[in-house]
Amino acid sequence: MNFTYRNPARSTQPDRIVESAAAIVVGARRYPSRGRPWHQAGEAGSPHPQGVVARYASSDHYGPLRESLTAIADRLRHEGWQARVVADDNALVDREAAYRAGLGWYGKNTNLLLPGQGSWFVLGSVVTDAPLPPSEIIPDGCGACRRCLPACPTGALVAPGVLDARRCLAWLVQAPGVFPVEYRVALGGRLYGCDDCQEVCPENLAAERAGHRARLDPGADDQPVVDLLAVLEASDEQLLAWLGRWYIPQRQPRYVRRNALIALGNTADGRQPSVEQALQRALRHRDALIRSHAVWAAARLDRRDLLAIVAGDPDPDVRRELDLVADLT
Repeated sequence: MNFTYRNPARSTQPDRIVESAAAIVVGARRYPSRGRPWHQAGEAGSPHPQGVVARYASSDHYGPLRESLTAIADRLRHEGWQARVVADDNALVDREAAYRAGLGWYGKNTNLLLPGQGSWFVLGSVVTDAPLPPSEIIPDGCGACRRCLPACPTGALVAPGVLDARRCLAWLVQAPGVFPVEYRVALGGRLYGCDDCQEVCPENLAAERAGHRARLDPGADDQPVVDLLAVLEASDEQLLAWLGRWYIPQRQPRYVRRNALIALGNTADGRQPSVEQALQRALRHRDALIRSHAVWAAARLDRRDLLAIVAGDPDPDVRRELDLVADLT
């Protein structure tokens, strides 16, 4: 994704992290799988619309991973070597480091698959100048399986191992600007992330049957779903305090609200008073990005009557959405 590959020289040269880097120790921490697909959390017409959060982002899994990696780095430093922990950090492409460290192979969905355990992991590394022995790279384990490719809601997996991030929902919810109209319905009830290509992976399904899911407690702070109306009602400060550990473009909560409006349009009951009030507030919002996506959500919920609120809106994005709605009638 762009925030990792925007500066390849930075994210692919470990000696920028540790001078004279000689080795990378890579760790993988499993995160709990909920064992249910995203759409079961918020069906269309729900009186209590909820946005679904990708499993890796439902709570802080990187914190415990960093603690474990720090113990390794401390041991290396104690023995006189330099060592630095990098996890969820643009300084290193952790997935490639994990592949070269022999943790797993690249699946056709481009995720790293650990033998017998699947891809429900966050990755992190310790970069060091200690001359550690290399690991063996693990060969491909997918074989002829292509189940993940047709499972992608937008067809972003254009070929085995090739992902067009411009169509990937996990990227689009993190991208700035207007959410592409052609992928809004495919977003469904998702608020952040997408797990579809992992949900259907036989390696993940086998790991869950083996009991890996049952052995992990999601924790009290686990948030697999988020109240969409609460997101739309919260202030900027409240949203950053609540969901600020996510990647939010330019740290602007407007993009979380944008996603929430699309998920609302796909899953809510437009006749519910609370939903109607949320749409009205969004159509009157000072931010044109919010108003423009509220136009789409209102039309999607068959509440075109509410669009009178923005009938004379001068913003070009709002006008564009109104024209699009008019073309669909």
